[in-house]
Amino acid sequence: MIDSHLHLWTVDSFVTGGVRSYGWLGPQHGALYRSFGEDEARETLEAAGVRGAVMVQADDTVADTESMLAVASRNPWVFGVVGWIRLDAPDEAAEQLHRLTAQPIFRGVRHLVHDDPRSDFLDLPAVRESLTMVAERGLTFDVPDAFPRHLEAAVRLARDLPELTVVLDHLGKPPITDSLAMESWRAGFRALGREPNTVAKLSGLHLPGVEYAPETLRPLFESAVEAFGPERLMIGGDWPVSTLGAPYGRTLDVLLELVSSLSPSEQDAVLEETAIRTYGLAVTPLAEG
Repeated sequence: MIDSHLHLWTVDSFVTGGVRSYGWLGPQHGALYRSFGEDEARETLEAAGVRGAVMVQADDTVADTESMLAVASRNPWVFGVVGWIRLDAPDEAAEQLHRLTAQPIFRGVRHLVHDDPRSDFLDLPAVRESLTMVAERGLTFDVPDAFPRHLEAAVRLARDLPELTVVLDHLGKPPITDSLAMESWRAGFRALGREPNTVAKLSGLHLPGVEYAPETLRPLFESAVEAFGPERLMIGGDWPVSTLGAPYGRTLDVLLELVSSLSPSEQDAVLEETAIRTYGLAVTPLAEG
């Protein structure tokens, strides 16, 4: 399989020029509050039998993106990089896109919308202008933790910019323990799935108050298959964030058990082909190789 969602960060880079990077991460995160580097990532993937991964930004900074691109230049297991640009400043975004896309491994853009204080971020004219440029360059846009503030906005974005591929990370973080909130999530999730230019990730499903097991996650998986179809779903380990909930191997085992209920061709789509097609990865699906 290809892991469509993996992060790296270095503790030494948390403060650069007096500005604290990775502001969402602190001592309250326990074992996650340390460096996670390329060698540990490679060993983790190899131990799980994963042949490669897409690295995804963990900070709204150019430094984080440049760090990932440097890792990619040294490691053939990195199949793609989803980085950050300043979407709310189109002129700056254009310059960053021109520079970053000189490296073909740069395959998409993400912004930590759930940490941004602007609830209308995805509707801002400047952001829409920048995302139009993202689409014109054949890049994707990942939306993390969309529920509750940004799921409906992601639907509007996908509808208004049909040339942009919108990737919903972590199934939008469904509020599985709140039945009323789940009704809202389900409506937005299904609406997003009806837009043909959208893709969802089976990732980040260590949810508060929910046992991480196939039995408890199966309703979410079935909702995802119904809304998007296997051809628009891809699997992601969300390492190392997921280690707060379970070791990497266990995280994947649960997802793989869910995926095993699909036909062989559908499994191929979720495990590799959707990621390759969505991000335009320069690798061949093993099913074809």
